[in-house]
Amino acid sequence: KGGTGAIVEYFGPGASSISATGKATICNMGAEIGATCSLFEYDDRIGAYLRATGRDAIAALADANAEMLRNDPEVNASPEDFYDQVIDINLDELVPHLVGPHTPDLDRPISKVAAAARAEGYPLEISAALVGSCTNSSYEDIGRAAHVARQASAKGLRVKSPLLITPGSEQVRATIERDGLLADLEAIGATVLANACGPCIGQWQRDDIAPGEANSIVSSFNRNFPKRNDGNPGTLSFIGSPETVVAMALTGRLDVDFTREPIVGDGGVEVLLEAPSADELPSRGFDPGESGFIMPAADGSKVSVVITPGSDRLEALVPFSAWDGEDFSGLRVLMKATGKCTTDHISPAGQWLKYRGHLTNISQNLYIGANNAFSLDESGQGIDVRDGSVVALPDLAKKYKDAGIAWIAIGDENFGEGSSREHAAMEPRYMGGRAILVRSFARIHEANLKKQGMLPLTFVHARDYERIRFDDSVDVNGLAELAPDRNLTVTLHHTDGTEESFEVHHTMSEEHIGWFRAGSALNLLAAQRG
Repeated sequence: KGGTGAIVEYFGPGASSISATGKATICNMGAEIGATCSLFEYDDRIGAYLRATGRDAIAALADANAEMLRNDPEVNASPEDFYDQVIDINLDELVPHLVGPHTPDLDRPISKVAAAARAEGYPLEISAALVGSCTNSSYEDIGRAAHVARQASAKGLRVKSPLLITPGSEQVRATIERDGLLADLEAIGATVLANACGPCIGQWQRDDIAPGEANSIVSSFNRNFPKRNDGNPGTLSFIGSPETVVAMALTGRLDVDFTREPIVGDGGVEVLLEAPSADELPSRGFDPGESGFIMPAADGSKVSVVITPGSDRLEALVPFSAWDGEDFSGLRVLMKATGKCTTDHISPAGQWLKYRGHLTNISQNLYIGANNAFSLDESGQGIDVRDGSVVALPDLAKKYKDAGIAWIAIGDENFGEGSSREHAAMEPRYMGGRAILVRSFARIHEANLKKQGMLPLTFVHARDYERIRFDDSVDVNGLAELAPDRNLTVTLHHTDGTEESFEVHHTMSEEHIGWFRAGSALNLLAAQRG
């Protein structure tokens, strides 16, 4: 559940010591706890960043209204009187940490990683170290990583694990190249990749390990769910800051505490790293590089989209059908997810990315990573209630769809956490799903389901999750009276002839209900435009 439904505000004297891009990284990670919003108050560092990135007018407007963008004195004096919960973090006491594997909320200081790795049987050698992508690839981030690299290269050290750098933008890439930071990293053996999501979203074809082979990697990405980076279930992914990742690439192992132990290079040369530092902003300004931007047509109404017949990568979308005005009845239970079910479990990326423009093809990955409480031997499996056969969940969904059988999926806590992945909501709708009923949602996935005309529901009583059987027939009643803050009723028809009913909650506003009735948000927008 994490921060679902919460606004997380960072304030206090320590907040002003964090750069604008550092603040952005922290707020970016708010998605991992399901927060509705994460924010810092406006300060001089944010203003400097706005000006450095060509947004002088916005900075001037913020400066003119700075008092409205900062806490009132009484809030800072007595925060407990204004916030629902106050958490104190002493920045002076923070030390490098590593989180994972498999989840961004399993956290350990570097000093405890070695013992934990041995106790848990994690592979101790680091097979790859990855820096960059959207969350941790600012000028300052790369600058700190480069400072670590300079300390090592000064003594002739090189990385013991492959180090891959993915710049977060063309502007960052061009600037760090001009200022010599890329050269610092390349001097210790780093390889610079294209400006893209890269391995963070599975755009990484590995040939150094066999399928299923256990191995450990470290990255500065924001997510580390199973199979996310390379499609290999045996890969254990750990997350750290960019400078931590570079240091660990130099050690090549999980069981070396680089904060206390010297890193030993060839010939026994030792380097005890000092805490890295870097400029927040480039002293010579940002180099925009080559933007590659092509201005679209001023009037796009006459632009036609031509798709090659038989293409397996592009497919014209067909609008989803509108709600028929009836309650849902006789829904089959496609699956009952148990434990963590992220958008990577719902719709993995990696090899599937090439099908993003072809909904039929990409839907073949639907729920393939989900752990189904009714079929625990292998993830992504379900039971066809018509004959008892165990089949892959996307195949089962298609069978039900082809037979005209609508279905419902059941989920556990924080269902749909992780990437804001539109296909994770489009695919269930396309494959015949009508409702998703869970103990709790990750906020962004819940919002995406609403946009696709799905009905996202939560148990009023979490224990009702246990009532659902694999062969139930499920009714959702009260849809004609669907309204904000008005619960619906779910009835389970068990095969033994018994029935159970309980209330379920939803968070749909009047606008969301309009999307549901129209079949999707796009359907409603199209209707409103005539």
